[in-house]
Amino acid sequence: MSFQALGHGITVIDTDFIRPGFDAAYLIVQDGRAAFIDCGVNRSVPRLLEALAAQGLGPEAVDWVIPTHVHLDHAGGAGLLMQQCPNATLLIHPRGARHMIDPTALVAGATAVYGAEEMARTYGQILPVPAARVREAGADETVQLAGRPLRIVDTPGHARHHFCVWDAASRGWFTGDTFGISYPECTGSGGRYLLPTTTPVQFEPEALHASVERLMAEAPVWMYVTHYGALGGSVEAVQALAAQQHAQIDQMVAAALAVQAAHAEPGPARHQALREACASLYTRAWQALGGPADAARIAEVLFNDIELNAQGLGVWLDRRRRA
Repeated sequence: MSFQALGHGITVIDTDFIRPGFDAAYLIVQDGRAAFIDCGVNRSVPRLLEALAAQGLGPEAVDWVIPTHVHLDHAGGAGLLMQQCPNATLLIHPRGARHMIDPTALVAGATAVYGAEEMARTYGQILPVPAARVREAGADETVQLAGRPLRIVDTPGHARHHFCVWDAASRGWFTGDTFGISYPECTGSGGRYLLPTTTPVQFEPEALHASVERLMAEAPVWMYVTHYGALGGSVEAVQALAAQQHAQIDQMVAAALAVQAAHAEPGPARHQALREACASLYTRAWQALGGPADAARIAEVLFNDIELNAQGLGVWLDRRRRA
């Protein structure tokens, strides 16, 4: 089954992006009304509607479609989903709203990262959302789902157009990419391994540290991460995950600066060195939690993240040098 009930009226949905257990959307149902938080890509939409139908609801019951940010694994299917959900409003960060209304620049930016062939194969045609159906979220705004408050909090660091959603009913955050990545495979005898995501082009380490602390201020019990699933189960478990996130942000920054010292100019050599530094860091950290002894297995699971994080660190180094 492509979806699973988590309690508190929340369902996690596998969006069928890249591989099973890679990319999630979340459905919240309250008193017959529904909200989707993150929505995957176009081919994810039938799965989202299937999960909705399993709750005895049709598309007309959806009040909110809420991408945490406009990266396409979170928002690529928003245009198609909005077509299917006639009563829904798209709630989006103010910096991302224009990209939902006219995705031309968004598609161009993603194509620069992934290439035209991969864009077409993986994402398909990104559909616009009519401006009249788009609402820009305030920096600390609360919207209602049938009387259930969902609080929107600005969380830059991964991207400047990123927010997280606080659900007091579950004492959980829908974190998008702010709280990092932890796939189902990222489990060892010492617990779940979590790593930051520094995808191009707006990684800002100090802002990301501050955003993680902003989330922790609520003493959350659950972190609903897009990559992938519900993490935590207690305040203490979430605190341990946050400590991992903070430590690895600093370690990735230190590794990137060391690479910069050896490779002053951007180019293939620097990028390869950044990839190797990321792979080495993640291998050590995961193995310290009882992860696979085989480094090749870790590199296989984290292949996309090693590549994209290295790209993002390179962009950060270049921006830092220009400052």
